Amino acid sequence: MRIDLHIGLDHAGADRLQSVLAEKRDQLIGKGVLYARSPGNKNHTRLFMSVTDVDHVDPLRFNRGYITADKQQVLRDTVLADLTREVAQHRPDVLILSCAQLATSLWRVSELERLRDLLAPLSSDIRIIAHLDEPAALLIRHYAEQINEGRGEPLDREVALCAQDDWWAAAVAGMPRIDPPAGVFEENQGAPFWLDYPGLAAHWESVFGEGRVHLRGYDADFFGSAEVTGEIRAAFDIGDTIGKASPAPAPPPASAAALARGRRLNALILKVLANGQRILPRQIWRSFINEIKIEGDAIDAASLSVISERFAAPNAALAARHPGLAAATFTVPRAGGVWAEADPKFGFRASQYLLGFMWRINQATAEEMKTKSQDLSQLEGAIPGARPDTPPKAAVTNGLSEAARAIMPPLAVQNFEKLRNSSFAPHNKLGAVDEEQLAAAYTPAAPRSLADGSTGNVIVGCMKNEAPYIVEWIAYHRAIGVDSFLIYTNGCEDGTSELLDRLQEMGVLQHRNNDGWKGNSPQQYALNQSLKEPVIKNADWIIHIDVDEFMNIRTGNGTLDDFFAACPDATNVAMTWRLFGHNGVTDLKDDLVIDQFDACAPKYCPKPHTVWGFKTMFKNIGAYEKISCHRPNKLDEALRDRVKWVNGSGQDMTREAAEKGWRSSKKSIGYDLLQLNHYALRSAESFLIKRQRGRALHVDRSIGINYWIRMDWSDFRDITIKRNIPRVRAEYDRLMRDETLRQWHDTGLAWHKAKALELHANPEFKDLYDQALKVKLTETERVAYALALDMES
Repeated sequence: MRIDLHIGLDHAGADRLQSVLAEKRDQLIGKGVLYARSPGNKNHTRLFMSVTDVDHVDPLRFNRGYITADKQQVLRDTVLADLTREVAQHRPDVLILSCAQLATSLWRVSELERLRDLLAPLSSDIRIIAHLDEPAALLIRHYAEQINEGRGEPLDREVALCAQDDWWAAAVAGMPRIDPPAGVFEENQGAPFWLDYPGLAAHWESVFGEGRVHLRGYDADFFGSAEVTGEIRAAFDIGDTIGKASPAPAPPPASAAALARGRRLNALILKVLANGQRILPRQIWRSFINEIKIEGDAIDAASLSVISERFAAPNAALAARHPGLAAATFTVPRAGGVWAEADPKFGFRASQYLLGFMWRINQATAEEMKTKSQDLSQLEGAIPGARPDTPPKAAVTNGLSEAARAIMPPLAVQNFEKLRNSSFAPHNKLGAVDEEQLAAAYTPAAPRSLADGSTGNVIVGCMKNEAPYIVEWIAYHRAIGVDSFLIYTNGCEDGTSELLDRLQEMGVLQHRNNDGWKGNSPQQYALNQSLKEPVIKNADWIIHIDVDEFMNIRTGNGTLDDFFAACPDATNVAMTWRLFGHNGVTDLKDDLVIDQFDACAPKYCPKPHTVWGFKTMFKNIGAYEKISCHRPNKLDEALRDRVKWVNGSGQDMTREAAEKGWRSSKKSIGYDLLQLNHYALRSAESFLIKRQRGRALHVDRSIGINYWIRMDWSDFRDITIKRNIPRVRAEYDRLMRDETLRQWHDTGLAWHKAKALELHANPEFKDLYDQALKVKLTETERVAYALALDMES
C-alpha cells in the first residue's frame, strides 16, 4: 500500500480538495483508494496534532485539550489504532491523508520524523504532495487568515525578510515564544517560513527521502469548478474516473481596509492579554474581527511584488523539476509600488472598539477560567517559559466532581479533559424559549374537520408491555391535533394488546398484532406493513414515534396546526429529542409522565450521538418510498424539488437531511417551535422493567447501567410541556370513563408493579437499581462517560 500524504498548502486549494475527497470517499473505496475518515472527516487535523513537539502547542492542540505530553500520546496512539483499523477494513492500494497544517506548521525536523514513524507501521512507501500558488497572492490570503486568528504585526515584517539570504532560517529564528493564554502561537504570529518553496521541498525530502515530494500548481478558478476531480486524479494517480464535483467558487477576499482594522485591534488585544489577567476564546476573538469588517478593495498583489521577485528564480527552477507545477503558477505581478498598510477608513480607532468589547472579554475570561484553570496550570511544564494565567485551584482535581472521580474509568476522564474546553462541551444557552417559567395553560383545541377520505395527522407506532402509559400518550397527542393512530404490538404480557383492542373498539385507534414479524426488527417489519394500510395511505402527515416520546409544540396554542402555520412550506420536520431523566422518582406511579419528569439534558449537547437524535414528521406527498425508525428513506428524485426539511425552530435543513441522517448537528439543531420530549427511563423502577425485557427495537439486547448513564439527564429543567396538562387531563378522564379501558389500564399497572417487586428481589437487578441511583454526574461528565462506553444503537 502507498500512502499519499497531502500537506497543503493552506489557502492553495487544500480545503477544496479535502471537501471533494470526503464527498467521493465511498466511490474512491471501490477503486482501491481510501481517504481516511478517522483523523478528521475532511482536514486530518488529528494527525497533525499527534506529531508536533510537546512544546509546540498550536491553536488546535490548545483549544482541543492536547497540551501535555500524556494527552498528546493518547491522541497519537488513538490516531494510529484508528488508521490501522480503517486500512484493515478496506485493504486499499492507496491511502490518502491530507492536512493543510502539515506544511505550514511543521518546521522542526523532529516533527517530520515523528510523523514518518507514526505512519511506518502502515507503509514505508510515502509520497508527499503539496499545492503551491504565486507567493505574493498566497501570502495575502495567509495574512488575512492570521488576522482572523489574532495577528498583531503588519506585512512589513515579510517585506523585510526579503533582504535575508535565507528566508526559511530567518523566519524560524523570529518565531514568537508560544504563550497560549496570551493568544500567541507560531501559527498566528509567526512569519511564513514555508513561503520558501525550495526550502519546503528540501525539508520534507530530508526525512522522507529524495524525490518523494511532488509539487503541483493551484488555480483558483479550476479548483472551484466541477472539473477539480481531474486534479485529484492527477495528483493521487487515480486511473479511474470519479465523476465531477459540485462547483464551489473561492470566497471573495477581505478588503485591505478590513485587514488594517483587524490588525490594529489585534495589536491592542494582545497587549491586554499580555499581563495574564484575561483570556479571550478564539471564537469570540474572531467575532470581534467580523464585527469591524468593511467592504472595499482587496490588497493588490502587485504591491507585494518584492515577495514574488525574491522567489522568482528558485521557483522557476522548482517548476522545471516538477511536472505538475507549471511555470505560469509563479507569474510575477507587475510592480505596483511599495507595500503600505491600507487606511482603515471612516476615522477608525481600535481603542474605541476595544473599550466597547472589554465587557465581553471580561465575561469570557470568567467562563474560561472556570473551564481551563487545570490546563493552564500545566502550561509551565508543557512549554518552556510559558506561564499560567491563574494559579490552579487545589480543591479541583481535573475539574471532576467527587462522584465522578469515584466511578469514571480513565478513558472517560480523558474524554472529560478534551470536552470541557471544546466546542462540544454541553450547555443550555440555545434558543429563545424560557423553559423554567410555566406560561398560561393551553386551551382545548377545537375539533378538527377532515377532508373526505383523509385520515389527517397520523401516528404509527410500535409497543411492547406499555399498558400504564398508553392512555396518557393517546390523550396527549389527541389534544394537540393527532387524528389517527396505527399501533403494532408484539410479545405483550401486561395487557397492552387488550387495552389497544378496547381503544380500537372505541374508535380511537387501529391496533395490529405483530407477533408474526420477520426479519431483523419487529419495528421495521411493522413499518413496512403500515404502508399497505388505508390509514397511512390517506394521511395528510405521518409521524412515527414511540410511547415514551411526546411532541412538545412550543408555538401558538401548542397544536400541530399552530406549528404548520409557522412552517407552511415544510414537508419534513426533524423533531429532535430532548432527553428527560428519572427526576428523583424511584417508584412507578399512576401519574402523568409529562407532570412527573421535568429534569432534562442541556439544549446544546452534540455528543454522544443519541442526544440529538430525531424522529420525523413528514407530509404524505409520496416523496419517500420507505418509513424507517427515525425518518423516511429512499427519496424519489422526481419529487426532490418538493421536499423541504425544517428543524424544530422551523429553519431549513434540507441540504443536510434530505437523503440521510437521523440526528441534528451543530448547524441544524433547533427547539424553539417543537421538540420531542423523550422519557426513556421514566421512574427508576420503570427502568428496571425495561432492563429486564430489552428494547423493542433490538430484541436481542438488554439495557444496563450504560443506558442509564446515557439517558438519565438531570442538569436542567424544562416545564414547557406542562402547559398541556389541563386539556390532556380532560381528554384522559373522558377516555377513562370507559370501564373496560379503565380495567385494562389498572391491570397493566398492577402487572408492572408486581414485576418491579419481583426484580427488587433479584440480586442482579437490585444491584443495578442501587448502582443507577448512585450515579450523580454533571452534564459534561455524563457526556464524557457516555463516549467511553460501547453504547452504539
